[in-house]
Amino acid sequence: MTNNDLLIRLRYALDIKNIDMVEIFKLGGMDFTKEDVLNMLIKVEEQEDAPEEFIKVNNKMLEAFLNGFIIFKRGQKPGEEGPPPATGKESRNNVLLKKVKIALALTTEDMLEMMYEGGITVSKGELGAILRNPSHRNYKECKDSFVRYFLRGLTDKYRG
Repeated sequence: MTNNDLLIRLRYALDIKNIDMVEIFKLGGMDFTKEDVLNMLIKVEEQEDAPEEFIKVNNKMLEAFLNGFIIFKRGQKPGEEGPPPATGKESRNNVLLKKVKIALALTTEDMLEMMYEGGITVSKGELGAILRNPSHRNYKECKDSFVRYFLRGLTDKYRG
């Protein structure tokens, strides 16, 4: 799954408007126009050539969006200016799960329920390993399938 796919699925799951996407990126420290955002949301299959206006989302752009999403939903942290620094060595899937959890103020039980609704049963320990710091000995890298199930459950909850 590409970063563009993640952005498309997250946008759909939470029904985020194009103008809000521009604002979220701005809060995350990146300026894009509405047209840029629309070009990021073009669905491209791996075997076909992308249109020339297509913008490929890299990890830095995805993390900026997620940081901006936290600020958009919860507000700026008191005493902090601008977006939080990039995490660096974490898997993008782990970062996505953590930041969506923070932005939507989800509990571990909420996340487990969403994954169950999405089609997978995950234990509290497995989810805890995914949400840990990468330097922790029990850290587990999150696979695309976990994120796919989580986003499917998130879609069910928010779009019902």
